Amino acid sequence: MGKPRLRSLCVFCGSSVGTDPQLAAATARLGAHMANEGVRLVYGGGQLGLMGILAKAVMENGGQAIGIIPEHLTRVEKAYDDLTELQVVDSMHTRKHRMFNLADAFAVLPGGMGTLDETFEILTWKQLRLHTKPIILVNQAEYWRKWLDLTTHVIASGFAHPDTQRLYSVVEDVDQVIATANAELRYAQRGEPGLF
Repeated sequence: MGKPRLRSLCVFCGSSVGTDPQLAAATARLGAHMANEGVRLVYGGGQLGLMGILAKAVMENGGQAIGIIPEHLTRVEKAYDDLTELQVVDSMHTRKHRMFNLADAFAVLPGGMGTLDETFEILTWKQLRLHTKPIILVNQAEYWRKWLDLTTHVIASGFAHPDTQRLYSVVEDVDQVIATANAELRYAQRGEPGLF
């Protein structure tokens, strides 16, 4: 059996660009890197904010991008029509389930409440042993530091198991995402023990 390789990465990120311009630049860099490495993007299908920057970078560098967007968001988030494939679905739940099925791993870039919702759900599914796919939190420019502190607080307060932090990896730059995902896929192939 050959080494598993990341072929499809689901990225959760904001439909806004935020106030820090380096986040947009990093997002574009990830998109270009994914295209150059032959890693297909799976994402929420919008053309606004970091979502749009990421998809545009993938497509402009010759990569493939699949967008999954609920019909009611096609106008709010402005569905990105110029993708390899755009799937319009009936609900947020269907969107998340389809993104899960299409992805080998997940990366979490800066974003808002929608990004947090997607992240918590995919983490909870992993905690419940519904999957063992890599989840990579990209702490670009320390964006997720307070979330990481909150997780530490929840564990210290006895509301989460200490091994909760094993559900995901943390990288400090988008350039580390693909290598980290590939390393975790190889680890999972060897047979990851039960998390807790």
